[in-house]
Amino acid sequence: MILTHLAVIMDGNGRWAQKRGLPRIEGHRRGAHKAEKIIEWCAEIGIKYVTLYTFSTENWKRPEKEVEYLFSLLVEMLNKKFTRMMEQGVRIRFCGLIDQLPKQVLEVCRDFEAKTKDNQRIQAILALNYGGRREIIDAINRAIQDGISQFDEDKLRRYLYLPDVPDPDFVIRTSGEERISNFLLWQIAYSELYFTKVLWPDFSKEDFLRAIKDFENRHRRFGGL
Repeated sequence: MILTHLAVIMDGNGRWAQKRGLPRIEGHRRGAHKAEKIIEWCAEIGIKYVTLYTFSTENWKRPEKEVEYLFSLLVEMLNKKFTRMMEQGVRIRFCGLIDQLPKQVLEVCRDFEAKTKDNQRIQAILALNYGGRREIIDAINRAIQDGISQFDEDKLRRYLYLPDVPDPDFVIRTSGEERISNFLLWQIAYSELYFTKVLWPDFSKEDFLRAIKDFENRHRRFGGL
């Protein structure tokens, strides 16, 4: 099977740090470096889109200092890796309630979207301040504002955050949790799901290739035979 779009729920940073007696922020730092790696691995095997669940609308419930660190880490990683992303042909995009982010974070996000928009090797989409239910509600409200009263799937899709991006073929979740956690609820209706107990910072290239092989051995029927 052809894998065009991979989506990843990067789970287990906190538990990884706790197991090693380290602060949670160290787990997040290691996880951020692993996010960079998986973009490279996807590009190497020809995947054109990878969406990473970076910060959900529910993550605001975490301690304020941890939230501040997550955003500062995002800005730091983007700035440090800009040259590398350009060399690798990575287009960076963001999916979620971006306008509600702190001003500095929003400015960096928009800046990187603009600077990388012509890169064509792979699109790395960061789901940031994202919630699947909220995306559907926002799409319906925008459609209503445009005067649409009768919906079908094609009409609603036009109002999703990134309507030009194809639905994920494959979703990987690390850390042993087996749930979707409000991630791309509309888009993953027929995606193949893969759960692994490996914590995100420990997710190796071997783990990645094992998951890809599992996907390639599946038969997608989309409700048919």
